[in-house]
Amino acid sequence: MTAVRVVLADDQALVRAAFAMLVESAADMDVVGQAGTGREAVALAREGRADVVVMDIRMPELDGIEATRLLAADEDLAGVKVLVLTTYDTDEHVVEALRAGASGFLVKDTRPAELLDAIRVVAAGDSLLSPGPTARLIARVLRAPEAPAPSSADALGQLSERERQVLALVARGLNNTEVAEALGLSPLTAKTHVSRIMGKLAARDRAQLVIAAYESGLVAPSRQGDRP
Repeated sequence: MTAVRVVLADDQALVRAAFAMLVESAADMDVVGQAGTGREAVALAREGRADVVVMDIRMPELDGIEATRLLAADEDLAGVKVLVLTTYDTDEHVVEALRAGASGFLVKDTRPAELLDAIRVVAAGDSLLSPGPTARLIARVLRAPEAPAPSSADALGQLSERERQVLALVARGLNNTEVAEALGLSPLTAKTHVSRIMGKLAARDRAQLVIAAYESGLVAPSRQGDRP
């Protein structure tokens, strides 16, 4: 099995070193670069043919959000996934990183095994990492009673009623198996629906589907932002 190629981006050398030791301890992963700035992260992702960039948000020269945006916009780096690390799970900048193309986020004090699992999940591109917390964060950020974003609302018109149902459940943090159970579908059918929705909404991954669901008004933030 080919090892997952990982770039670690954080402006603190000790943090990078600790993460590097952890990632290198996994038999299925290799650290192909360590970056202290967002600009270095983009360059190393290209040079090291990275699969995943573990990206801090606050970095000099180019922050993690802009670095993520550059990675997402480069066709040659289309396969690179970004996992954002933040100090707090209430960091509103995380939403901007997800909009920019990040596949998910973790707080820095997460357990080592969870970080390794997160890298594997993001590398596989199967699902959004920690969808429940992500949905709660997006709900908080988008809680203001504003009108749905026009582009998001228009895009929603491309979806069938079934696809809207699937998208709403994805936005609540359900994975494909849970979506299938909720709607009486097979897991394969649920996965197919999710893939088609991503194509119609031009979403890179499930993180952007969650954002689109809230911004379009399909899903309204609850008071707690929790899963039903």
